[in-house]
Amino acid sequence: MKRVYNFSAGPSMLPLAVLEKAQRELPDYKESGMSVMELSHRSGLFTDIITGAEDLLRELMNIPDNYKVLFVQGGASQQFAMVPLNLMKNGKADYVNTGSWSKKAMKEAKKYGQVNVIASSEEDNFTYIPKLDQNMFDPEADYVHITTNNTIEGTAFREVPDTGNIPLVADMSSNILSEEIDVSKFGIIYAGAQKNIGPAGLTVVIIREDLIGNASDICPTMLDYQTHSESGSLYNTPPTYGIYMAKLVFEWIKELGGIHAIQKRNELKASLLYDYIASSDFYQSPVAEDSRSIMNIPFVIPGLDLDGQFVKEAKEAGLETLKGHRSVGGMRASIYNAMPVEGVEALVSFMKKFEEENK
Repeated sequence: MKRVYNFSAGPSMLPLAVLEKAQRELPDYKESGMSVMELSHRSGLFTDIITGAEDLLRELMNIPDNYKVLFVQGGASQQFAMVPLNLMKNGKADYVNTGSWSKKAMKEAKKYGQVNVIASSEEDNFTYIPKLDQNMFDPEADYVHITTNNTIEGTAFREVPDTGNIPLVADMSSNILSEEIDVSKFGIIYAGAQKNIGPAGLTVVIIREDLIGNASDICPTMLDYQTHSESGSLYNTPPTYGIYMAKLVFEWIKELGGIHAIQKRNELKASLLYDYIASSDFYQSPVAEDSRSIMNIPFVIPGLDLDGQFVKEAKEAGLETLKGHRSVGGMRASIYNAMPVEGVEALVSFMKKFEEENK
């Protein structure tokens, strides 16, 4: 069996142990004679899967009892509309502009109310996270929206801003489950699954209960958080196989020692790569040191037109999908939870060899 180190920003690599377990259970789940993909979402077997997935996520993230966990579809991009449709009672919200995805979230929210951009790093190509303090927030804002980790630009919030009584909404798609967080500091956390949770097609929403039931009159039924809360994420047929795979990933994280252990491993992986880049006069990180992501690490080779050659030779060496996003250029290594330390070590070894051959 051929396996490569997949540095894709998403869909990303999944833990091999999870894939192998799914493979074993694929044609016959728990002697039912059916695959999980064939189970009724109303069946007892699937009820055990979805409740088990929620229980594990609650345990891993220490989610308080006054928060609902929803399994929905549409990706984080659908949440860009769901959030304002459900939360914009006063018709305005504060957004922090830190990259491509926050810009898309703002564009969508502007359809439903006033968007106040209270801080932005766009003037410096989104290479840092702006400093925030409570004086920036509009006391009449319905919520404050941040993107905790910017997949394309390689930046991340290292501290959760204190928004006081204003609900803090976070797109956490590319760093959920990668490090310990205090869920109680957020009103809503949402995340597409295809980075650290499972295959594409599933979206996880963690929402404080008092924020449910306030949808605007124009909100479609399927975009109302109350619809999914009251039905236990079973209003319509959910992404059943995605939820099953998420449950397996949650089990894998728990077996590794939980998020505390995952965070230590992620920090080690990131430091291996960042430390090498810092020691090299061939590669360079475009991101401010205090804003660097431990999930998505962009790097460039200044002054030399070698990006295409680097990506080609890396692929030949079993290091996949290292091309940087088209809006940024250079290279990008996405080292989500499933990326083993050995994968980052292999990348650093290749980078050293490439540097020696192309200086």
